[in-house]
Amino acid sequence: MKPIAEQIWDMKYRLHAADGTPVDLTVEDTWKRVANALAAAEAPEKRGQWAEKFHEAMEGFRFLPAGRILAGAGTARDVTLFNCFVMGTVPDTMAGIFDNLKEAALTMQQGGGIGYDFSTLRPKGAPVHGVGADASGPLSFMDVWDAMCRTIMSAGSRRGAMMATMRCDHPDIEDFIDAKREPGRLNMFNLSVLATDPFMDAVKADADWDLTFNGTVFRTLKARALWDKIIAATYAYAEPGVIFIDRINKKNNLYYAETIQATNPCGEQPLPPYGACLLGSINLAALVKDPFGDDAALDEDELDALVRVAVRAMDNVVDVSRFPLPEQEHEAKAKRRIGLGVTGLADALIMCRTRYGSDESVALIRKWMHKLSRAAYLASVDLAAEKGAFPLFDADAYLAGETIATLDEDVREAIAKHGIRNALVTSIAPTGTISLFAGNVSSGIEPVFAYAYTRKVLLPDGTRREERVKDYAVEQYHARFGEKAELPDYFVNAQTLSPAEHIAVQAAVQDYIDSSISKTINVPADISFEAFKSVYTDAYEKGLKGCTTYRPSDVRGSVLSVDEEPAAQPEPAPAPVTEDGVVRMWQPLQRDEILPGFTYKIKWPESDHAIYITINDILQDGRRRPFEIFINSKNMEHYAWTVALTRMISAVFRRGGDVTFVVEELKAVFDPRGGAWMGGRYVPSLLAAIGGVIEQHMIDTGFIAAKDGKPITEAMQKAVGETDERPRGKPCPRCGAYGMIKQEGCETCPSCGHSKCS
Repeated sequence: MKPIAEQIWDMKYRLHAADGTPVDLTVEDTWKRVANALAAAEAPEKRGQWAEKFHEAMEGFRFLPAGRILAGAGTARDVTLFNCFVMGTVPDTMAGIFDNLKEAALTMQQGGGIGYDFSTLRPKGAPVHGVGADASGPLSFMDVWDAMCRTIMSAGSRRGAMMATMRCDHPDIEDFIDAKREPGRLNMFNLSVLATDPFMDAVKADADWDLTFNGTVFRTLKARALWDKIIAATYAYAEPGVIFIDRINKKNNLYYAETIQATNPCGEQPLPPYGACLLGSINLAALVKDPFGDDAALDEDELDALVRVAVRAMDNVVDVSRFPLPEQEHEAKAKRRIGLGVTGLADALIMCRTRYGSDESVALIRKWMHKLSRAAYLASVDLAAEKGAFPLFDADAYLAGETIATLDEDVREAIAKHGIRNALVTSIAPTGTISLFAGNVSSGIEPVFAYAYTRKVLLPDGTRREERVKDYAVEQYHARFGEKAELPDYFVNAQTLSPAEHIAVQAAVQDYIDSSISKTINVPADISFEAFKSVYTDAYEKGLKGCTTYRPSDVRGSVLSVDEEPAAQPEPAPAPVTEDGVVRMWQPLQRDEILPGFTYKIKWPESDHAIYITINDILQDGRRRPFEIFINSKNMEHYAWTVALTRMISAVFRRGGDVTFVVEELKAVFDPRGGAWMGGRYVPSLLAAIGGVIEQHMIDTGFIAAKDGKPITEAMQKAVGETDERPRGKPCPRCGAYGMIKQEGCETCPSCGHSKCS
């Protein structure tokens, strides 16, 4: 196992004792622990047999249970093995709202991400009868959820993840769409609009659209104007996503027993109130025979056998898992939903010499996914014959479902005869971390994002080193043809694909998935708004259940411009301007609504509390320049002078021109009580330390050149690591490296593995 995979295993999935001593000595120990835990749901005389089969399925990273299962099964810890939940319907009462907040906190404490529909809360300004007040609206309560999520540490040292949905006809939908335009607001949420079929019809017809609550029309606007507002926000901020909610409910196998209004945080599991998300993936890249050869093909017999074992293992999770709330346990056991999907799809296509997104790839994907779906349903039927169908199974209603009607006739006949153990069986989940664990195979059904990149590896002594990480298919190709072999044209990545090719693959997969798909459609930064908007209409016309896009931008992350030449020095201040007899030395720079920035931490010896320095930049002439600064500390003794310093430095930054003198002035300040040693050098005062932070920020962002004469590109390269392509994305909040990417609805750092919603 490579160091990267070993690090992932040790940090996320390996069992340690309370004192940190490893219990799982090898990955094989982890497989055995998980296999034995899942086999505990079998009859005592069969547990050994099934533990062996489950273990065999996981060997070679062929079947990958979701991270919660790998980390929690067989540990006796009070955690859930389910990844995510949609919580109960939020009642439109103060007591009900805060009861739901408590349930959310308890669920996150055990490691579950959550989804909520906030459409049930009355709009802002609506009367609250009996109190003589107006409602504050759903977004005000979403702020409360957001604060809770920032506070609660999920199991396994992860921050919680949340999805918030709102119907397209809610009176506060426009505020919901614009919520993330306010910096720092609702950062713990992914947002999605529930778009109904009548709304999409109204958009097409440019018809009027009523915004209503409890039968009262609050306002009427043009549907197309609202649609354009949704797309404009997504174009600029990558949110909200769009969920085609009527399609989800019509195609739901349990249409007769539940109504869905929300999904889990990454969107692959539309779920009813208290619904639970249980995930696992088949690694298609591990099943390719004769990769890159004339006879390269997926071993479909092995796929069939593997799927049947995986379905049984996942069904057993329902019985052996803990649940944060009794309502969640009841829901899970009444329907026994599982979400078996795939990972390594793009690598499998490459190894079969097929270009992702091409007509040939779509045909191959349909063949593979049909095989997986058929095997999964038949395995669940076999389980029903052995153990019984899920409790809410109604043969006539179930077989009348739209999705079930698309299954092979013999599969439907088997369901009619024996029932089915799991109401829904397939889903495509985010697999970023487990895919890296499995040898850096491509994630889920996403295309390869980068052929290689540098990642920081934590060593046993606490130090870090950098390791070059290659995509699995690239590594296999070089192993067969040599390191210098040029990659053929069927090697493609997310940046070179058209939106239509992304959609073609997602649509092909969706036809064989009874839940939904977590996938991000990457589009170029220079795509026109009309072309971007057509991605969503095309997704709807192609039958997708939802759509998530990512367009690099100055706000949400973009291609980082790394100059080949040393960065130019700042331009001189503009000449004085005389207006109405008043001499103005400069014109203030204009502030954008949202600015990119960094926060730095200083610990000064004589202060009990750290000082945090935030510097925000504007983009001018293709490069970043400092615009404003904020200095904060819990130490109230610093309050007055930090506020004064903040205002003065920000005023200087906004004047434009050469502002580097601020650094020199601050660094020249000395404290008569003595300075401190920081980073191996003597700093004469706290103000000088702040000046040093500002100087380093200017260097790292390319505003000024490093004083040692090295080109700025070298300083930036150290921060982002070497890549085969120009580094992309905003900096990681954990390690600071540039290159945050969005895949499968999650923002992920390739360098350290930090993920917003994993």
